[in-house]
Amino acid sequence: MPKRGKGYKELAGMVDRATLYDVGDAIELAVKTAKAKFDETVEVHVKLGVDGRHADQQVRGAIVLPHGTGRTMRVLVFAKGPKAQEAEAAGADYVGADELAQKIQSEGWFDFDVVVATPDMMGVVGKLGKLLGPKGLMPNPKSGTVTMDVEKALADIKAGKVEYRLDKTNIIHTPIGKASFGPEKLAENFSALMEALVKAKPQAAKGQYLRSVTLAATMGPGIKVNPVRIAF
Repeated sequence: MPKRGKGYKELAGMVDRATLYDVGDAIELAVKTAKAKFDETVEVHVKLGVDGRHADQQVRGAIVLPHGTGRTMRVLVFAKGPKAQEAEAAGADYVGADELAQKIQSEGWFDFDVVVATPDMMGVVGKLGKLLGPKGLMPNPKSGTVTMDVEKALADIKAGKVEYRLDKTNIIHTPIGKASFGPEKLAENFSALMEALVKAKPQAAKGQYLRSVTLAATMGPGIKVNPVRIAF
């Protein structure tokens, strides 16, 4: 176990680890425990009652949060011709094709946060799977990042779209904004995310779907939310 500093222990003392908090109280605590010198991100960690090893129990998608994430996203678009021009006009940070794929492969270049690709470019992008996949950067139709509507994809990303998907332990980790947003905006973002996750429940999922929900600021302690009391 890593040793915790005095500051963290003081913050942890504000949270009762045995309590399942109502959403509003948990969000207020997350904001109060965000005491770092930078604007901390508030994250949600949701344990789902599914088994991601089975294709029919996968949970993956994307949602545009009502108040965004507070983060400026750098977007790389793989496109050619008119679609490349559309991407540039829509505010993409980087636009290209084979030359950008080569840059990623040969230089280990990753100065971007999201990758969008038109379907005709997936032959090029697919070769980058081993590099983009582990970083969560591989474009996917389910998250809206493989599309011909490049303009809409860029608008959604810049507006605060977040992707969600299961990790190997069937937990979804997603930011819902900055501590500076305040409890009200964070609560609205939280509700939008949870509604999306519930709608994405696989038919094959059995038993309790929302097993556990935890909120935490970047440097703060985990705050357990009562999953039964979540409403949206």
